[in-house]
This record gives sequence, structure tokens and C-alpha cells, in this order.
Amino acid sequence: MTGFDAASCVSNLTELPGVCLVMYDASGALLYVGKARNLRKRVASYFRDSGQGARTEALVARIAEIQVTVTGSETGALLLEQNLIKSQHPPFNILLRDDKSYPYIFLSRGSFHGWVFIVAPSRERGRYFGPFPSSAVRESLNLLQKVFRVRQCEDSFFRNRSRPCLQYQIQRCSGPCVGLVDEAEYAESVHDTALFLEGKSTVLASELADRMERAAAALEFERAAVLRDQIRHLQAVREKQFIESGDGNIDVIAAAAGPGAACVQALFVRDGRILGSKSYFPRCRIEESAAEVLAAFVPQFYFGARGERQIPAEILVSEQLEDADLLSEALAGAAGRKVASSNPACVPRARSG
Repeated sequence: MTGFDAASCVSNLTELPGVCLVMYDASGALLYVGKARNLRKRVASYFRDSGQGARTEALVARIAEIQVTVTGSETGALLLEQNLIKSQHPPFNILLRDDKSYPYIFLSRGSFHGWVFIVAPSRERGRYFGPFPSSAVRESLNLLQKVFRVRQCEDSFFRNRSRPCLQYQIQRCSGPCVGLVDEAEYAESVHDTALFLEGKSTVLASELADRMERAAAALEFERAAVLRDQIRHLQAVREKQFIESGDGNIDVIAAAAGPGAACVQALFVRDGRILGSKSYFPRCRIEESAAEVLAAFVPQFYFGARGERQIPAEILVSEQLEDADLLSEALAGAAGRKVASSNPACVPRARSG
């Protein structure tokens, strides 16, 4: 033992909600960060004489100092905990390994010069969609080239063209670099691209149908045929990826844990379409259960991400989370709308808009 006076520490702690901010070892290295509804009870639980697991015993044996920060609410405690885990990477917390290869789709600002590309978040002016699983982002860009023909070349290449490139020849770009499409029509394609990337395929299909009817009424049959083909492409994608008759925006997250190893699988659904899935292998200790892994993973996934991660309307998890209501409240605050978090095996499924 380190000689840490646990009884004195516990007796001086508040019972307010907050964060058991940090547990340090004798060298001043951070060991663990954890939120608490009642700080005194939470810290006291680590120093019981019996019933502790190997992980807790190893942690307690190294504690030389405990510092706490009291927050105004449990939600504030959760957010502070995630910020500390993200910045400090304490060894006794379950840690989500950062996936730097997880791509975004970038849509530049402007109408005639709007372009799409796979990127990591940066300071470039424009809109970022994602992050997406790699397979989904490639499939989305391929569809955007075929259907909307928005350029995917960078500005330096675009400005120096005197004739259209191969992408125009194979009908995957409309040739804005040399004026083969007018600005209004190209702006419309950029608008359609944004709707598709936002997952608003139902709205997009309705707009395309209205334009097709107007083109046919004006005897612009070639334009109407192009719009008809775009609608068919979108319908084919929806039939391939649609999972229900609604327009659900849902993340489904499941965990499995064994001695010293864990896997979390996340499935992403937007506008009723399966965008793809991703496997994660968080760092954990020998005795972590699937429920503990999931309880640590979910807040890190949404609050500790590189860049802004899209928060869906509903999150379905494979285990019952101890602080599910608190998590839903924090997610709702970040998203600016209601977010349902539930375990279908334990509670009725909650729907939200």
C-alpha cells in the first residue's frame, strides 16, 4: 500500500454529484478519472475491505492522492469526465483507441465551385459530413459522381483546365471547369449532393420528381430523362440499404468482453439507410464486463471524437447502461434535440424525432 489515508479522504468529501476528478500515484501520474452521483459513496466503495476485483485492488494499491471537482449537475460531471479521459488517457479507464483513418466527406462552399472529396476534418471552408465507415464513403462518392456529376478535383486542378478531363468523358463530372454546365444548374447539383449526404433522400427524391414534371411540361425531355435516371439511382440505393419503412436515424452499438480483451461493434443508420458498420477494440482490464465496456465506450465515442461526430435520434445498445438517462440528457444537450438511449432487451423501444 502507498500509505494513503483513505478514511480521512472519504470523511472530507461532499455527497454532491461531481467528478472523482483524479487518482494519482506517488510520482504524480494520473491513474483514473470517474464521474459520481455521490462523491463520498463513490470514493468509499474503492476502499472496502472485501469484494474488490483485481483491477480495483491494483488501482487502490497505487493511489497516493485523490482530487475532486464538484460540477453543477451530473451531466456536467459526465462531460468533464470525458474531456479528462480524452486529454489525459488514464491507464485504469477503458480507452477507445482513436481511429485517425475514419474519413469525412467534404463539400466546399460556393455554387459553381462546389466540390466533394474524402478528407479528415480541417480548417478548409465548407461542410463536413460524417465520419463514415470507409466502405460507405467510397460508395457514396461513387454514387455522387454517377448521379449528380459534381466535380471531385481540387481548386488548383480546376482553375488550370482548358478542356474537360477524363471524368467528364466518362460522364462522372459535368465539366464546370470549362463552362459545359451553367452556374444555376451546377448549384442545383451541389444542393442535391448536400441533401444526399445529410441523409435526406426522401426530400431529395421529391424535389427531383417535381423538377422532372416541370421539365416535361416545358417539353425539355432530355432534362426530364436525366432527372428520371437520378430518381431511379436513388431508389436503387434505398432498396439496397433500407432497413424499415420509416426514416430512422439510429446507431446500434453492441459489446462483447473476455479476459483482457473487448470488441465493440457499431452499426450506423441514417434516413433508414445502413451507412455501414465499424469494429472497435478498446483497451480494458481483465475483469471488465460487456456492460462496463459499453458504458465507457458510448460517451467517449460521441464526446471524445476527433472532430464533431453526428449524434442520431436514437442509440440502441446491447447492454443495460447504468447511467442511460444521464447519457441521453448529455447527448440531447449536445445535439440540441431529444436523443433516446435504450437496450431493447430490457425496456420498450423509444422512438424520437
